[in-house]
Amino acid sequence: MSHLSMPLMAACAATILGCSSKSETKMQEDNEKAVERYFEEVWNRGRLDVLDELLAPDYVNHSPSTPNPPPGPAGLKPIVAAIRAAFPDLHYEIQDVIATDDVAVVRVIVTGTHRGDLFGLAPTGRTIRVSQINIERFRGGRIAEHWRVTDELAMMKQLGAVR
Repeated sequence: MSHLSMPLMAACAATILGCSSKSETKMQEDNEKAVERYFEEVWNRGRLDVLDELLAPDYVNHSPSTPNPPPGPAGLKPIVAAIRAAFPDLHYEIQDVIATDDVAVVRVIVTGTHRGDLFGLAPTGRTIRVSQINIERFRGGRIAEHWRVTDELAMMKQLGAVR
């Protein structure tokens, strides 16, 4: 048997065959809109208050570069603030979104100019352009879990921190 679970296989088959229900389609659309809002309002504009609406109270950030932050919006707000302070012109450009009734996978290009401290790395004045994949799991219409893979080596090379 495949490594995919039966419910996941059924969901994939329904999507491929165009058999998803109207309620699933609505949830998929809502999830896509939520991640678009997450990147535009939170990351691009720095509206940290929006995290209170978008994230579950027990939201878990599984990103390896920020291990074990506190759960919920309060755990993500200082991370967003620190990255936006390091890159005041930070911009996430969504390239692709794949949404199901409980997950959205988002491929983005992150750009910005390093003008402030980045977790101990002094400002370089250099610009970055890096790829990132984000997986957001939804529960009750809110983002409950987050996984991210960023091309951090490319970013560190662009900043001159590594060769």
